[in-house]
Amino acid sequence: MPKLLIVESPTKAKTITKFLGKDYTVISSFGHIRDLPKKSTAVDVHNGFTPTYEIPDDKKDKVRALKAAAKGVSDIYLATDEDREGEAIAWHIAEVLDLDPATAKRITFHEITKTAITAALEHTRHIDMRMVNAQQTRRILDRLVGYELSPLLWSKVQRGLSAGRVQSVAVRLVVERERERLAFKTDEYWSVEAMLAKGGSEFSTKLIAIGDRKIEKLDLKTQTESDAVVAAVRGADFVVKSIEKKSATRKAPTPLTTSTMQQEAYNRLGMSAKQTMTLAQKLYETGRITYMRTDSTNLGEQFMAATQAFIQAQWGATYLTGGVHYQTKKKGAQEAHEAIRPTDVTATPESVRAELDPGMWKLYDLLWRRTVASQLPPAKLERTAIDFSANDHTFRGNGSIVVFEGFMKVWQASEDKLLPNLSEGENIGTAMSVTPEQHFTEPPARYSDASLIKIMEEYGIGRPSTYAPTLATIEARGYVLRDDNKKLFPSDIAFVVIDLLKEHFPQIVDYDFTATMEQKLDHIAEGDENWQLVLAGFYGPFHEAIATKGAELSREAIMKVTEIGIDPESGLMIVARTGRFGPFVQVGELPTNKKAPKPKRASLEKNQTIDTLTLDQALRLLSLPRVLGNHPNGDEIVANVGRFGPYLKCGAMNITLPPEHHPATITLEQAVHICTEGVAKKIKAMTPLAELGIEPDTKANIVIKDGRYGAYVTDSKTNATIPKGIDPLSVTLNDAIDLLVKKRKAPKKMWKRKEKASDE
Repeated sequence: MPKLLIVESPTKAKTITKFLGKDYTVISSFGHIRDLPKKSTAVDVHNGFTPTYEIPDDKKDKVRALKAAAKGVSDIYLATDEDREGEAIAWHIAEVLDLDPATAKRITFHEITKTAITAALEHTRHIDMRMVNAQQTRRILDRLVGYELSPLLWSKVQRGLSAGRVQSVAVRLVVERERERLAFKTDEYWSVEAMLAKGGSEFSTKLIAIGDRKIEKLDLKTQTESDAVVAAVRGADFVVKSIEKKSATRKAPTPLTTSTMQQEAYNRLGMSAKQTMTLAQKLYETGRITYMRTDSTNLGEQFMAATQAFIQAQWGATYLTGGVHYQTKKKGAQEAHEAIRPTDVTATPESVRAELDPGMWKLYDLLWRRTVASQLPPAKLERTAIDFSANDHTFRGNGSIVVFEGFMKVWQASEDKLLPNLSEGENIGTAMSVTPEQHFTEPPARYSDASLIKIMEEYGIGRPSTYAPTLATIEARGYVLRDDNKKLFPSDIAFVVIDLLKEHFPQIVDYDFTATMEQKLDHIAEGDENWQLVLAGFYGPFHEAIATKGAELSREAIMKVTEIGIDPESGLMIVARTGRFGPFVQVGELPTNKKAPKPKRASLEKNQTIDTLTLDQALRLLSLPRVLGNHPNGDEIVANVGRFGPYLKCGAMNITLPPEHHPATITLEQAVHICTEGVAKKIKAMTPLAELGIEPDTKANIVIKDGRYGAYVTDSKTNATIPKGIDPLSVTLNDAIDLLVKKRKAPKKMWKRKEKASDE
């Protein structure tokens, strides 16, 4: 009889099918097949926090397919991912297939290769209910926090807001960093650089001392002081005062974990955490790399042996180390797992380039190089510091040379500068140039994806599976925005929410509490804690606080009002505050008489915040809406800023304003051009290419439209692209219905399965 092997991903199923014979059928569950329903809490807090799961509508066909595939097979293997989320998916599959978790055949593997799959089938185990309970605890915990705290935020702050055990702490980190920046006082300081030369070799030196006085970073406060240095040494001979050479060793980098992979991918490739994890998932499912959710830096003995053989063949015995072992210092790391590495070290980036998409190849290249580098010997450098004396002023030049490349054969070439051969007492003449340079101290940098993940890991907030989804969540919910350098900064509503949570629900945003809860989840997975007691210990005080604060707090006490300055036209104070639809500025206060005219208001633009808003910016916002004039067709054109950003109202139609224009400065001529093009595009998009008729089952009207990505069929709810090469006007009603039915049944993107690890 055939055997059935169930995985989460269709890509993974396709890869594994290649390794197994005809005796096996490999099928995908397409991620989670059951979840807590969205319309209710679905957790019985009075009876052991018992959850009620349901099969979502979009998963019912998958469940039917699983049940059909399970009929008439001799064995069923549950081969979902080896983390808690994967264990929970295996348990849910067992539940719907009526399999006993204590006897169900569960297999796990760290890489999708024939050797790994075969070994896993030979060493089956049963579902680990400790891991399932840890996942359930996290899911229930986040559901309770989200479903009880979010409504309070809706009523007291703004509709649509959310709070979560991990996401709110991440937002707090961003908010507190921004407050550090706002409180930072900038200091001016100067440095002096002298460009020297010998025998055609040019190199830079910097002032480090005047007489016996060492010059530190902030010692030269003004241009007058730096100009005095320039005047003193310009025209003076530079004489070698001392030469210091030191041998240095640079250690090889460690193999990559989930967090360090995300950090390196951001720093070196400019990839967001979400993009990195999506590409890593594809590389894993196609058998290129090992499992990409791990906090271990350990590498398997078999892989290290293969890597040493590869290194000897490539670069010779000088580069052999015998295999470098790494142990993760992080508490709770699972050493049985491996770091993220290529499954085959001989599959060099150059050899697989043609087989991978550009993004996948870039990430694979980074992973391969980092892994191989970790098994190469340290690099050896010779560092040189040469001090020059010029009229009692000391300048220093630093440089180094690579004596032995070691791991730098494949990872991070040295960018250190070289210095010429010199001897003490040697006079190399006057400087080519002596230049003062003005500097200003800078506030702490805003977090990038990489640095926020790093600090979350240092605090023990979240786990490998939650970093990327957490960042995606806080950005999607509007708590954080991105500046021109893609760095994260908080929206005004983030300041309000974090202040509210810190004052009234401190546990939710407390770093130590959040880290401790992560440890408790680890303890549940290890069998050292009872999951129901953990939930009870949290929920009782939390629920009581929600009930008490919900009655005590008023919206007026929460929403801060900031005075911006006096309106020159009315003489009234311009204030900024956050409303139900975001931050806005207002001239004067609301009148006590409800029948009196309301004061003029204007929404802040997307990248503006109340804490940094100037009076000029506020006045520009309040100048809106601007009536620019009339279009040649007679329609009035108005420029304004709305909930979704700057726009033009062209008659009855709204057109998004391009980023190069601002509603306070755009001219009528420019607006006429934008309106003409924008209205034409909207009319074209609204006008069907063809009306095909009524779908018998749904009674919906089916039409063909021309969209941004080509022609498509739509019933006003579902859009289905017409395949390339097919004339849209040749599509019949039956063709269109087939396309729509197929689109409705299509699975969602697989990365969404792992986003379940984020907060509600």
